[in-house]
Amino acid sequence: MINPGESSSPINVIAIEDDPAIRRLLKVAFSDTPYHLLEAENARDGLDVLVKRRPELILLDLGLPDTSGLEVIKTVRGWSQTPIIVISGDGQEDLKVEALESGADDYVTKPFGVNELLARMAVALRHSHVNNHTGDAVFESGDLKVDRSAREVTVRGKRVNLTPIEYKLVLALVKHAGKVVTHRQLLVDVWGMEYAEESQYLRVYMGYLRKKLETDPSNPRMLLNEPRVGYRLVV
Repeated sequence: MINPGESSSPINVIAIEDDPAIRRLLKVAFSDTPYHLLEAENARDGLDVLVKRRPELILLDLGLPDTSGLEVIKTVRGWSQTPIIVISGDGQEDLKVEALESGADDYVTKPFGVNELLARMAVALRHSHVNNHTGDAVFESGDLKVDRSAREVTVRGKRVNLTPIEYKLVLALVKHAGKVVTHRQLLVDVWGMEYAEESQYLRVYMGYLRKKLETDPSNPRMLLNEPRVGYRLVV
């Protein structure tokens, strides 16, 4: 597992970003860290670097001069599961949702803090390892254990009784453990395409799940809400 805090060799991170000020900020931010910055100011150059250098993580601006960052995500996901953190403008919730549904792992909003970005990068790298194991029969993270072969969910060693819908919702979150999953993705996975816009269903059932899985449902630590975007199962 990649752990930035313990890495003995540089971790290559590419920033596909046309704003030179942000690239300079990243270069400064990566000093005294295990990250080595690769730079591209457009999608064409970025894809070329991705093929040749195979970086461990991608920072991607959605507003590139030659093509949409969304198209870059779709292209990359055709052959790679390298974590992608989208860099988006404030108020671009629709674009964030589309980016996540196209295969991005996370996002930060401009202007972003360096510490926030570094934290999200570390999480994305850690989750890229965890997600390699989310298809196993037994998923474990923190207090949560999901045994798909036995159709059993336990929290802190105690079995939790879930309804069929609640169990399907847990499985959908486990499938994307650590990543932001959009409202639409969860609704389609659990209820079907005809319920893709019924976000109230999701709010209600997430409330039920928090009551059963969280120590303090009013202050969830496991099932987090990403406002106007979706939910994340913390691992």
